[in-house]
Amino acid sequence: MKTPRLLAVFFIASCFSTVNASEHHSGHGASGGGGGGGGENACLKPQLTKFLPANLATVAPGSAFSFMAFNVAKPEQIHVTVKTIPVEVTTENKETFFLVKGKLPAELVNTTARINIKVNSKISRCDGENGWLVKITEK
Repeated sequence: MKTPRLLAVFFIASCFSTVNASEHHSGHGASGGGGGGGGENACLKPQLTKFLPANLATVAPGSAFSFMAFNVAKPEQIHVTVKTIPVEVTTENKETFFLVKGKLPAELVNTTARINIKVNSKISRCDGENGWLVKITEK
């Protein structure tokens, strides 16, 4: 007689546990969250995609590059370097993402370079980083 009651209690407890877990993942903390329950600890990692020119493409010195940045609150959070040289970028707000454009440093010639992107967030575990390689010709 005690076994059916224990099973019922276990079933009810597991239902509450599942509801609580789905509530945690539904908000993702995009707007900072209003109440408790982990809203301030949740975050969406930045997604950096659509790199142009393509990975390992051969390009001229000073060539333009671009990429899309999703889950970024402000364009000031995006920092780009090429072979540790800081690169100035422009951003276009496309409502759901930022289109980021820049130019390779003209002084980089006859080398392979990584276009490295870092996105800094208020919460360090929510930072993002990505990048890709290009082959830069002599001219």
